[in-house]
Amino acid sequence: MGTRKRNRANQLKEEKRNKYYATLRNCPTSPRKMRLVTDMIKGVEVNKALDMLRFSPKEATRRVEKLLLSAIANWQAKNEGARIEESNLVVKEAYVDQSRTLKRIRPAPQGRAHRIKKRSNHVTIVIDGQAVAEEVESQEK
Repeated sequence: MGTRKRNRANQLKEEKRNKYYATLRNCPTSPRKMRLVTDMIKGVEVNKALDMLRFSPKEATRRVEKLLLSAIANWQAKNEGARIEESNLVVKEAYVDQSRTLKRIRPAPQGRAHRIKKRSNHVTIVIDGQAVAEEVESQEK
């Protein structure tokens, strides 16, 4: 491995250590439906995002709510003694990647068969406590 590549790898590792995130893999919901939910909470304060997810009628919100709670728990594990209300946690990133697709056959008229694609996805939520503080400082100037 070259020096430049090693330095970049170390830099990415260090950035990953400072992030608080949770990942849900192979979720049996189509990525398109899940993106509707994750786009709803991007850039929103954590407590408000939890309320939005709790009262949304979409089926995918239950999984995203549980994932957000997991990301908060990861933050609490590294920051013992810190309170969520005082830390101004924000959903910094929320993105959905496509996972495997199951191919199934459904009977069709006149002896034919139609293929059905059962899609799944990977969801990642990244939270950060400093984003709001930086925005407030930049607005004051």
